[in-house]
Amino acid sequence: MPTHHRIHVAGGESVAAVHHAADRKRWLLFCHGFGSDKEGSYERRCERAVAAGFDAVRFDFRGVGESDGEFPAATLTTRLADIRAVADHFALDAFAVFGSSFGGLVALHAAARDDRIESVVCRSPVTDLSVYDERALQVREEGSIDHPSGHTVDERLFDDLDTYDTAVAAERIDAPVAVVHGANDEVVPPSGSFETAAHLDGEVLVRQVAGEGHVFSAEAEDLLWETTLDWL
Repeated sequence: MPTHHRIHVAGGESVAAVHHAADRKRWLLFCHGFGSDKEGSYERRCERAVAAGFDAVRFDFRGVGESDGEFPAATLTTRLADIRAVADHFALDAFAVFGSSFGGLVALHAAARDDRIESVVCRSPVTDLSVYDERALQVREEGSIDHPSGHTVDERLFDDLDTYDTAVAAERIDAPVAVVHGANDEVVPPSGSFETAAHLDGEVLVRQVAGEGHVFSAEAEDLLWETTLDWL
């Protein structure tokens, strides 16, 4: 039976996490995308992880779902603090991380900073931050915008992103990294995944899935999970 946790982070806030228990020998933490949360596909992915022998944890980054905070205040920096707090809460010495879309960006930067991360799997990760240039410019002009997810975004997100370089982070990653990306992804072009892979020195797999966009079909999700298990 999954257990629910409130995990304290900086500033007196907390994030909501759900632990799907297995044998407590291997752990897999899931980082959801920019405007999504820990429910839906992440519950199913956790169930599949448990069936494969992994203790799985899905959680809401601050600003969404059951976690504290307001969405406009959530940045890459706060998300990195959130995943670190989750790993600390469960006293993990080693774990793998799965990240989807913006969660893939979080996973990669987390792996560059946390030696406990022993393997990384990303689905359609945001790595080329130039995909945000148009929205960043609009925010600079208007003060805030409504993201397609329905959330409001302001300068805090883009000011924070300006302090990060994914290529530099990739060069610092020691853990093996696997990326699965839809060939027809028009939201996050797959070229960014190949460019980032060129900066990774360890074991790397980049798998481009023909006919798939940013949202995967059920068949592509199965392929993603097979790749995840093989890689881990």
